Order: sequence, then structure tokens, then C-alpha cells
Amino acid sequence: MTFEMLMQNLSQFHFLRPWWLLALLGVGGLWWVARFGSDRDTELPSVIAPHLAAALTIGADKRRMLRPVDTVALVLTLLVLASAGPTWSRQANPLVSDEAPLVIALKVSESMMEPDVPPTRLERAKHKILDLLKERAGAKTGLVAYAGSAHQVVPLTEDPDVLKPFLEGLDPSVMPVKGSVAGNALQTAQKLLDGQDEPGSILFMLDTLSSEEQTAIGARDPANSGSLSFWVFNRDTGGAAGLSGLASGRVVTVTADTRDVDQVIRSIDAAYQAALSQDEKAKWRDQGVLLAWPAALILLFWFRRGWSMRWSAIVFIALLSQPVDRAFADGWRDWFFTPDQQGQMAFDAKDFGRAAELFTDPSWKAYALYKSGKYEEAAELYAWQDSSEAALGEGMSLVKSRSYRDAIDAFQKAVDRDPSNEAARKNLELAKYILEYIERTREQSDTGEEAGIGADDTVYDNEAGRGTETQQQTGETMPETAEQWMRTVNTQTGDFLKSRFALENAAGPQ
Repeated sequence: MTFEMLMQNLSQFHFLRPWWLLALLGVGGLWWVARFGSDRDTELPSVIAPHLAAALTIGADKRRMLRPVDTVALVLTLLVLASAGPTWSRQANPLVSDEAPLVIALKVSESMMEPDVPPTRLERAKHKILDLLKERAGAKTGLVAYAGSAHQVVPLTEDPDVLKPFLEGLDPSVMPVKGSVAGNALQTAQKLLDGQDEPGSILFMLDTLSSEEQTAIGARDPANSGSLSFWVFNRDTGGAAGLSGLASGRVVTVTADTRDVDQVIRSIDAAYQAALSQDEKAKWRDQGVLLAWPAALILLFWFRRGWSMRWSAIVFIALLSQPVDRAFADGWRDWFFTPDQQGQMAFDAKDFGRAAELFTDPSWKAYALYKSGKYEEAAELYAWQDSSEAALGEGMSLVKSRSYRDAIDAFQKAVDRDPSNEAARKNLELAKYILEYIERTREQSDTGEEAGIGADDTVYDNEAGRGTETQQQTGETMPETAEQWMRTVNTQTGDFLKSRFALENAAGPQ
């Protein structure tokens, strides 16, 4: 954890249930009575010399020793603090990505072809992007390329395979104008983040920033734009030294290993948590479970000879009296964590299948099913819930399973339950557009091959009866991924980007 994240967490620290702190008065009182109340100073006759009196007094120094009652008081204090619900961060909406949307602004200029960062600055940046995509699996990522002009390459997508072929086609020859306009790239990246339900980040991958570019970036409105990070691929000028005058943004220098990738991810996460803490609709994350570990460690003192308390034996016997399958089959985690807490740990570790099994909270269980790819099961579980957010999750699950007509009904249900749910409204329009596109394509071709839709795909609904459903005979296999589709195109990806960027530059700013 960086110092910045630590200070941010301290500024957000508070208790969800502060009234539990009153129990500390009771714990302190009991400790005082047990520790000192039973001690009575024995008064010996004054005729006895002081050094002899000290030798005759038994246990005179026991007040200075650590006693079992001290460990009990400390454990009770930790449990009271845990019950008070310490927190310093908010929970993300279960129906929204648990990672921040990220737009990468990649500099594609002649200076990025320098070999000081082998093989070249640009190629190394591409490799680092792939490493970043791997670590951020399932998170939305978009790509902007810029030199003397800035262009959107790929919109925000959760599928890294969509981004890879376009990333490979980027080099200075596809850019219509030479130069470097980071300010324009910032505006293009910001447009991709506009309208997102969760706070996002913008990551510049570059070698240098001119003073004009720094001025343009510094003039942005931080309140209405994503957080900024700069990943510097430049060893000749001292890496990040060229950005030392930048007023805002986090600067990361390229490394030969993955330390820079980890640093970028921490920077994005810190910015995301800072933005999430300002969202009044988000729930605070109860961190009281973290105090269970020190409490368990302190209890180990009870195994020291002479430290056991009489009533601890009763607790131990009560634990042993539990049925064997209950006490041991469920594992040690059941002694310290609830199923939902275990599910959250599995979810944070991206073990979504295990998380779906552990969660009892229906909202999180449905979302874990969604993240694990069990869209039909997720949609069914969402359908049993009455909130607008649940209807939104049902619609998203149905879209993933390509049941667009049912998804439209679910999104409409979400809007009816909460007219202010903008995410449901946007997805409703998108689902209607997709369904209309599919049915229009069916009218034009009863196989769907001209639009790139596999005829073997029988999950598309066609209740309107538009077009004819046919089955493709076995033989040629249809491409399944974006990369495979790009390979079926005669034009190289770089040529396609070059033509598109030239047209966009000729058309001027939109």
C-alpha cells in the first residue's frame, strides 16, 4: 500500500456502528476489577525491616506481569471494535465492474521507435499493454492512439481479444499527422469515459511531454474527468524526469520486469477507490473481520502453562461437543468467516465459480454466476429479486446469453421500477438496436453469413418471423473471435487503421 493510499484510507476511516464502542467502558471496568480489585496489600508490622518485608511478601510484583485477564480484555476489545464496524472504503455496485474502466492513450510517433527501451519504445509499450490486460481480466479497457492527431482505436470493452489485433497494427506510418498532441488524446479518452456508471481512469503511455502538452493536460477539470496516470517509456532522458513539472497525475517508469505493471494497477485502484468514496449511493465495506486474526493470535497465549483460565476449558469442551461433520468438514474458515465473507474473498481472488457457491446474498451470488459465465443461472436468480438493479442484472445476463427479446423486457422492468436508472435505460436502447440489427440482417440473408453471424447460432430469437432460420452444413468453420475475424479480412489491420484515421482527420473534430 502506497503512502498516498494509506493517507486516503485514514481520512475515510470511521465506524459503521459506533454505539458498540460504549461496550469498551464495560470491558475496561471488568478488566480493572479483575486486575486490581482482588489485590490487597498485606500490612506487616512496622518493626520488620523493609528489605525483609519485601522478601516475605508473595506476589508483590504480579501487577507488573502480563496476566490471563489482560489477554481476555484485549480479545474482548478487538471483538468490540470489530462489532463497531471499522471501515475506510466503499463497496462497488455488484452490477458494475469491480475494476475501474480504463482508457489507454498510446503515443504512436516517430520518437516511440527509439530502441533505448528494447526492442523499441512502442513495441515495449504494446507488450506492457498485453500484460496489463491480463492482470485486469474482465475489466473495461479502451484504446486511443495519438501523434499529431488523436483517434479512438477501440471503445471500452471487456474482451481483450477485440483490442489485440488493432494494437498490433499501430505504428507511426498509420498516423495521418506527425507530432504529439496529448491534449487532444485526453479529450478523446474522456469522451470514452463519459456516461460510464463507475469512475474511470486514463493512462498515457508515452516517452515525453512537451511544455505545451503539459499545459493542455493541466488545464483539464479534474472534477469532470477521469484520473490520470503516465507510463513513461524513455531511458535516454531519465524516464519520468521529463514529466517532473506536471501538476497532476501519477508517473510510472518502465521496468524490465512486472513491477511497473503492478504499480500502474495500484495507481488505478487507488484512484478508483478515491472516486468511489465520493459516491454516496455506494455502501461502506465492513472491515471488522480483519480484527479476527489478531484476536485469534492473542488467544494462543492461553496454551501457555499457567495461563489457562477455568472457564476457557468450558469453551473448549463446548467446541468439541459439536458434531464432527459440522466442526471439521466445513473447514476452519467457518469458525471465523460467514459464507458471504468467504464468498467475497473468493470473488476478490477472481474465483467466481467458488464465490457463487459460497455467497448466500442473492445479489452477490447472481453477480458471481454472471462473472463465471453462467448467464442463464444468473438471469434466473436475478428474476426472483424485486429491485431495479436486479432487473438490470437480469437483462445483462440475458444479453450475454443472446436472448435479446427477453433482455429488452428485463431492462424495461428495471426502468419501470426506477425511472432514474440510467444504466438500465441505456442498455434498453442498446438491446433494442441489437435485436433490430439481427432481424434486419435476417431479412437480407437467410443464413446471416454476410453480416458475420453464424447460422449455427440458434440462440437468436426470431419471434417476429423475419427471414428464414437455416442450419449451416458442416464444413468451413466460422471465425469465433475478433482476432480470427481480422485474419479473414484481406486488408491488413494497419492499412485499415491508416485509412480510417486519414478520413477522421480530414473530417475534422466531431
